[in-house]
Amino acid sequence: MELQPTLERAPWWLRGSDRLGALILRSVVIMRNVASFALITVGVTLRKWRQSREAILPVVLGEIHRSGIQLLPMLTFMAAALGLVIIGQTVSLLTKVGVQDIAGMVMVTVVVRELGPFITALLVLTRIGTQTVIELSTRRAMGEVEALEALGIDPIHYLVMPRVIGLSVSIFALTVYFIILALVSGFLFTMVQDVALTPSDYFTQIALALRWEDFILLTLKTFAFGTIIATVSCYQGLAFPVRLEDVPRVTTRAVVVSVVACVLIDAAFIAAYLVLP
Repeated sequence: MELQPTLERAPWWLRGSDRLGALILRSVVIMRNVASFALITVGVTLRKWRQSREAILPVVLGEIHRSGIQLLPMLTFMAAALGLVIIGQTVSLLTKVGVQDIAGMVMVTVVVRELGPFITALLVLTRIGTQTVIELSTRRAMGEVEALEALGIDPIHYLVMPRVIGLSVSIFALTVYFIILALVSGFLFTMVQDVALTPSDYFTQIALALRWEDFILLTLKTFAFGTIIATVSCYQGLAFPVRLEDVPRVTTRAVVVSVVACVLIDAAFIAAYLVLP
């Protein structure tokens, strides 16, 4: 009887295509499951928006404090570092080559549209997203989620909805804070280098480069980042029964999926910027 060739004996390009196909299929399955989980969360949020307001509102405020206010020191350092290391040198270089008139456009394109939202989202993901996965998966492993269901409490309403709202609001507020601080610290670095650019010229250029679409798309992008990070983190923590030793693996998977999703969202918004006149 003739034996079928195994995958190990197949050519390298065939093995690579097989792994690529398996990766694509797993990605599609994960995206479908996360989308289904997000729809369930939206349905529960709309259906139970007015229920248990006294119990849910403190949880939402606690999430905003945890994912927003507690991250201010680290975000302040990151914004100052970005301003000093990147923005200041960029403005200084533009001034040296005589094209300082486009500094505002460069700052809006690089900081406001891209680096500000993305760096803030990554910081929230590494600090709060991972913490959420560990907390929820540990609760699931210890049987606390089943205990909530036995008490008649919807885990989606009590555990997921506050985190989605909290992370979305926090990322939006932190992004605005990050952008303002980075632009200001960047200009302070140019003053140290004796760059011939006055504060009025610098901030006037930024104001003129901003369009009304920037404010709308920045709001939509930050809320999209917060929603996807919270949804993926909660999904990975609650969707499957896990043991305590599986928590690190689940956390790593949540981070990878969140980063990929944020990159895809960012690419979609870049396309939107290109389409807009």
